[in-house]
Amino acid sequence: MTLESDPSGLADDGPLNTVDALVQLSFLIHRIVSAAGAEHELSVIQIRLLGILRDRRAGMVELGRHLGLDKSSMTGLVGRAEKRGLVERTPSPYDGRAVLVTLTPGGRRLARQCADEIGRRVSALTDELPAARRAQLTELAASLLQVRQPGSGAGEQSL
Repeated sequence: MTLESDPSGLADDGPLNTVDALVQLSFLIHRIVSAAGAEHELSVIQIRLLGILRDRRAGMVELGRHLGLDKSSMTGLVGRAEKRGLVERTPSPYDGRAVLVTLTPGGRRLARQCADEIGRRVSALTDELPAARRAQLTELAASLLQVRQPGSGAGEQSL
């Protein structure tokens, strides 16, 4: 099988090991998120920012930790989102030097649209699986995320 006849970009070389399967799946999910973002002129990191802010206000340090970005990168990311009218900064009531970032109504609508589109596309990946296998996949993925974030009841949202 050639790469041209295989839309996944993978030749059929037999079963994948765990690492290869998870890495290839992450690439596929990344392409889905990228495509959904491109439809709204958003980068993957901008979509992740909107996803984190869907149900909370967050400080710049917290956002940077979730996104793996330093202070100056966070300032630029939030500044660009603010110029697009997607987020707003407000002074933190707890620390006069800090700001909290929240979605604007337009940012909330866009976050919802992107989440819905990503949800449809990711769900389409598993539509062919029997319900029991989908539940098993969800349980395994959730277990891996819990192992990665011990003690964390709530991680970053799926967007």
